[in-house]
Amino acid sequence: MRPDSPLLPETAARRFLDSLIGPSRILVAISGGSDSTGLLLALAEASKALPSSKISLCAVTVDHALRTESAEEARQVAALCGSLDIPHVVKVWQGEKPKAGLMAAARDARYALLAEAAENFNADIVVTAHTADDQRETLAMRWERSEQPSTGIADLVLFDRRIWVARPLLSCRREAIREYLRTRHVGWIDDPSNDDPTYERVRMRSRLAEEADAVPDAGEAGDLRTSVAASAARWLDQHFVMHSPLVGQVLPAGLTTERGILDYAIARLAAVFGGQAFPLGRKQTDDVLALIKSDQPDRMTAGRVVFDLRRDGLFLVRENRGILPLTLAPGARGVWDRRFLVENAAPMDIGVVAGGAEMQSDRLPRGVLRRARSAAPCVVDAAGSEVPDRVAEKVRISPYFSPFDRFLTRFDFIFADRLAAAFGTRPYPKPPLGLIDGKSI
Repeated sequence: MRPDSPLLPETAARRFLDSLIGPSRILVAISGGSDSTGLLLALAEASKALPSSKISLCAVTVDHALRTESAEEARQVAALCGSLDIPHVVKVWQGEKPKAGLMAAARDARYALLAEAAENFNADIVVTAHTADDQRETLAMRWERSEQPSTGIADLVLFDRRIWVARPLLSCRREAIREYLRTRHVGWIDDPSNDDPTYERVRMRSRLAEEADAVPDAGEAGDLRTSVAASAARWLDQHFVMHSPLVGQVLPAGLTTERGILDYAIARLAAVFGGQAFPLGRKQTDDVLALIKSDQPDRMTAGRVVFDLRRDGLFLVRENRGILPLTLAPGARGVWDRRFLVENAAPMDIGVVAGGAEMQSDRLPRGVLRRARSAAPCVVDAAGSEVPDRVAEKVRISPYFSPFDRFLTRFDFIFADRLAAAFGTRPYPKPPLGLIDGKSI
């Protein structure tokens, strides 16, 4: 349950451990800063206090290799973990770093390395040390961009369909964590980037320290989104039909449903069919809903999706522009057009291009069927010719949900899982935490 006031780190750690289902191995992401050091120590103390505990800890430090001091800091963290008898590993972000979008790339690399470490340790869940201060900064930044309610940082996220990531200290203030460490005479490392005004978060942190402006609360927005997602999942069962991984249809009765549910569902279906990481924006969603409300056969394009309204419902198909080819070596895997995961088990390089599906359907309008064919994946060889069946059979192509398959928050879990069932794909792994009415304990 969400607490009404900030928690002490030791209380938050106990509550988190109490919420775990069965024996668990927890991977703690620790940079050496006060937040992550406090998280590791609080979990270590809480797990030792549990009678006959079947909970074990391991730890990982992700070295982004962006500062010369980072390697030495990782060694200091390793020494701390050794003193606590907690297995620890360092994962380094290798390769050339992008000049543009560095923070987003670092975040993606960090979670990929955390997932890799979790597999190495056979961990059931990863925990990171996001705090109430981080939440407040995130909400304030999002509030400046939009007055729409924001859920802020989610307390539970599924990464890459592989590992759940929890934030046990999301209800704890940073100063309380530091006081907890001081009383135990444990130090921490201060990252100079946390004071660099180049970053938006640092500037917002400074402003919030000086201003007493109210910041929107994420709790109510998260509860509302979870509730709407559950209703939208039921809506999928009743009113949504998949004709193939390429064509979706909302039946006429589903187009008259409550505005909030339709808004949520259409925005996310558009992201799935259009291969977009985020739901359709406010203006475009309003335009699609206006098309639906007109109740007149027509079509429009938004978010790389053609919305085709007909008497028998609304059809969703990827538009046939801007579809880039994908090349994969033997044994490689990749995401094509952000809509399909492709795994190449063939003994040769293959390419994936648009326009190769042989689709026949008496249930689909000809225009919808034609667009679906032109946006379908086709496996070709290095010369661009379609490969023979014996090669194509070794190339596995499965639906990929861009808004959910990389980062899926618990708020959207019910809807995403129901959508996976509609597509006939494997379900998402359930969180290893007990839930009450959709809320983390």
